[in-house]
Amino acid sequence: MTCIVCPRGCSLEVDPEAGTVVGNSCKRGFEHGLAEATHPERTLTTTVRVVDDQGVMIDMEPVRTAKPIPKRLLFDAMREIDALRVKLPIRRGDTLIRNLLDTGVDLIACKDLS
Repeated sequence: MTCIVCPRGCSLEVDPEAGTVVGNSCKRGFEHGLAEATHPERTLTTTVRVVDDQGVMIDMEPVRTAKPIPKRLLFDAMREIDALRVKLPIRRGDTLIRNLLDTGVDLIACKDLS
């Protein structure tokens, strides 16, 4: 795999059973390679529908997970987020879903809308 931690883009060879990483130029590359091979995580960014009192869509709010979540949960998280409807006002940093999929990670708003 190619390391994405810094601009070098080292080519890594990872053996998750042995816990070894070859090809990294720094400690961060080792940690990234091992984590990516054993429990990959991603910060999920998307949008949610903003609706009025009648449920009519009036805008979209950019959102993201406050921390990375397991990559295997991304599609399940998107299904839950797709069902979400929020109303104005929304402030950047507002928690829109607490503990998304029992990950301990919140879904937060990224933009002020009023």
